[in-house]
Amino acid sequence: MHIPDNYLSPQTCAVMGAAMLPVWTLAVRKVKKEVSDRKLPLLGISAAFSFLVMMFNVPLPGGTTGHAIGATLVAILLGPWAATLSVSIALLIQAVLFGDGGILAFGANSFNMAFVIPFTGYFLYRLLTAIWKSPAAKYPVSFIAAYVSINIAAFCAAVEFGIQPMLFRDAAGLPIYCPYPLSVSIPAMLIPHLAVAGVLDGLITAGVLAYVGRIAPDAVAADAPEKPRLTPLYILIGVLAVFTPLGLIAKGTAWGEWAADEIKSVAGYVPAAMVKHSFKAPLTDYSVPFIRNVIAGYAASAILGIAALLIAFKLLSLVFRKPASTGEAKEISR
Repeated sequence: MHIPDNYLSPQTCAVMGAAMLPVWTLAVRKVKKEVSDRKLPLLGISAAFSFLVMMFNVPLPGGTTGHAIGATLVAILLGPWAATLSVSIALLIQAVLFGDGGILAFGANSFNMAFVIPFTGYFLYRLLTAIWKSPAAKYPVSFIAAYVSINIAAFCAAVEFGIQPMLFRDAAGLPIYCPYPLSVSIPAMLIPHLAVAGVLDGLITAGVLAYVGRIAPDAVAADAPEKPRLTPLYILIGVLAVFTPLGLIAKGTAWGEWAADEIKSVAGYVPAAMVKHSFKAPLTDYSVPFIRNVIAGYAASAILGIAALLIAFKLLSLVFRKPASTGEAKEISR
């Protein structure tokens, strides 16, 4: 679901980026106002979790690959605005460092994965738990919320792909950007997400929600007065990082992320925009230049991504941290 550059027109990218600007602005304000200082480290942990989950590629029908997002889980634990901010920064790190998703398409990718998924997943979860009030219901409900929300996001991406050949063609009538119409893009995106990727995202959401609820409930409890124990969450991140090379088992490329030669083998030609130069990430395809072993390079990329996210959110926490009250300031001075 990571749309590369040159698949969408600059006009489409500009519209999607403009649509996300007020969302990001409001997300920053909401997080700064509503997320307590003790929960600020959870933003970086959540971003790292989403980043790692997206590295676990699985085979999908049709010979392509896909992955979970984890955005619904973050929204359930921290709220949709915090999830939007966390997942957006994870997507930014993926695009800039690893070339996973385009720089120009960052707004579109953020809309699909960092806005649509957290908000649809969160509100569906709240709606269903209000109807199904059993304490145990939150796990199947979280599965449903994650499953539905990732498929809605896949549909949004399919529409963004599918409108390109309708709107942008060259003098010969050939599509300049993504060559696949809605009749192709919608089933190509939805069938594998309905069959596999949505199920995977739902299972991860329900499973990690159960893990956090049992091992680290104070980390997400709204009324916990003490500083939360984050060690279990760091252990989870560490375990995921160690096992990220499992994401290399799935062969093939996700639909909608193909290179120009792959598009030519299917469409019979290369759209004009596909031959244009695009941003070259320093660690393209999650590989480290001085590490020749693919598995080791993939694992090292996971660690570097985690480090970049934790540093980014550590710096952001200085902006978000609320000033101490007069009483607190006096207590500190003593």
